[in-house]
Amino acid sequence: MGLFKKNPFGHILFLKKWLIRIFGALTHRRFRGFNELQIEGSEIIKDLPDTNVLFVSNHQTYFADVVSMFHVFNASLSGRTDSIKNIGYLWNPKLNIYYIAAKETMKAGLLPKILAYMGSISIERTWRSEGKDVNRQVKMSDISSIGKALDDGWVITFPQGTTTPFKPIRKGTAHIIKRYKPIVVPIVIDGFRRSFDKKGLRIKKKNILQSFEIKAPLEIDYENETTKDIVKRIEYAIEQHPSFLKVIPQKELEALEELNKRRKW
Repeated sequence: MGLFKKNPFGHILFLKKWLIRIFGALTHRRFRGFNELQIEGSEIIKDLPDTNVLFVSNHQTYFADVVSMFHVFNASLSGRTDSIKNIGYLWNPKLNIYYIAAKETMKAGLLPKILAYMGSISIERTWRSEGKDVNRQVKMSDISSIGKALDDGWVITFPQGTTTPFKPIRKGTAHIIKRYKPIVVPIVIDGFRRSFDKKGLRIKKKNILQSFEIKAPLEIDYENETTKDIVKRIEYAIEQHPSFLKVIPQKELEALEELNKRRKW
């Protein structure tokens, strides 16, 4: 790799590699140390093509969710199974991983700007700006940027567009799927909201069971399924459909509590 080789967004890959290495080393203990990340389905990552993959996930914090994905994806690609043990996987990270984020979030301070260089596709939210509800048209340049990222590699998106659970899936995600026809891989995370503050930067509580489940790619009929069909499938796949709000049985709660106790150190 040339010293000044750039990706399609103009980011120098050598610099991006070192940012991922350093930031990955600084954050590793957040998922293996202070807390223990329980991973399931990492073998799916190894079988994915190098480009045109879209990960859809529920959202719990601004940054910790994405950081955990960089760890899990790179650990899986380096041969680890459901584990981020030993951070040697950060030495040669996958450099074409991108994530969709709100432009205003990624401009709010130095740290978000550094994180943005590591792979953010910063877009303008059409429904919210500076804490207020708005109603804006989708910018075609934002759609094109997502397409460019899919053409170059993997893209992570949080289709609810908010860290509040059980909010509706934004139709824009379904439009992107129909337009660019990526492989769509659902991810379900939990425990991040209890572990970290809303931004995902400060550790709020230790010894919390964090879970990270990678599901099999969705089988989508890109031509015949409607955006409404795809929205509903994503809603179920990332376990954000209202039906998941049902009361969790007491036995299941007790089992989770016991598992949490075993994970304390």
